[in-house]
Amino acid sequence: MAKRCEICGKAPVAGKNVSHSNRHTPRMFRPNIQRVKVVLEDGTIKTMKVCAKCLKAGKVKKAAAV
Repeated sequence: MAKRCEICGKAPVAGKNVSHSNRHTPRMFRPNIQRVKVVLEDGTIKTMKVCAKCLKAGKVKKAAAV
C-alpha cells in the first residue's frame, strides 16, 4: 500500500501498540488520504492524492463540481 500525499509527502508509518502490561504488537499509522480533483496554477484540472490536513489548510484548490 503505497499511499502518499502528493503535497506534503505524508505516508504510512509503522509503530507498536503498547498495552498496560507493556506488551508490544505491530500497528500502522495511516494518514487520511483523499482522491481530489485539483485546479492547478495554469488552470488545468488533475486528480491527486491529498491528505485531509493539506485540504483543511487550503494548500490545494478543489475543482468545482460540474
